[in-house]
Amino acid sequence: MGWIDAGPAEALAEQAPLEADLGGQPVLVVRCGDAVYAVDDVCTHDGERLGGAEVESCQIICPRHGARFCLRTGEALTPPAYEPLRTYAVRIEANRILIEQPD
Repeated sequence: MGWIDAGPAEALAEQAPLEADLGGQPVLVVRCGDAVYAVDDVCTHDGERLGGAEVESCQIICPRHGARFCLRTGEALTPPAYEPLRTYAVRIEANRILIEQPD
């Protein structure tokens, strides 16, 4: 496993998803307070991207049907989604956003 550089840390605004590419997999990176989370950029309900999603209380909200997902765990919190989002380890190092690429 390696770490992918997803861009400068200053690009992360509080609760505003930042789009990143993890070896061809679209990922969203979100800052909630002092924590940073990375999840797949695909709603598990309809398979569409979460672009334009709002973030509230460390939950990302699908812009089409309102399904909520926990950014910490990826858990689907409300219908119509029932499957979790995949989450990724993410860290800030030397003012860069690094996402761990899975095997």
